Amino acid sequence: MTHQNFSNSLSDWRRSFDLNVLGLLYATHAVLPLLKAQKSGHIVNISSVAGRTARAGVGVYNATKWGVNALSEALRQEVHKENIRVTIIEPGLVDTEIDNQITDPVAKQRIEERRKSIQPLQSEDIAAA
Repeated sequence: MTHQNFSNSLSDWRRSFDLNVLGLLYATHAVLPLLKAQKSGHIVNISSVAGRTARAGVGVYNATKWGVNALSEALRQEVHKENIRVTIIEPGLVDTEIDNQITDPVAKQRIEERRKSIQPLQSEDIAAA
């Protein structure tokens, strides 16, 4: 998955939406009937603080994560009476290879500066959450 800006190709944008938004919808569509049948369950969606902010150079990525947040909240409202919980985990900066995919030079410089100023989370931190 790449951080997408407005100069990326349409196929890059589509890949981001396919992974972050449609992937979430497909997984939800697959599991929801099972959870409803057993009258309980817990769906945990991984988003990002990028789903609550917008920054130059990563606008498409921001849009996909806002989509994750909106879909998760709407689903929570729809299924909570059926004893199905919906949780969104929204980590901040996580130490992953995703930065290698940033194509916008300004966004890349900003993220490199940010990494130097704070201690990024590890993927294990997110898994533990």
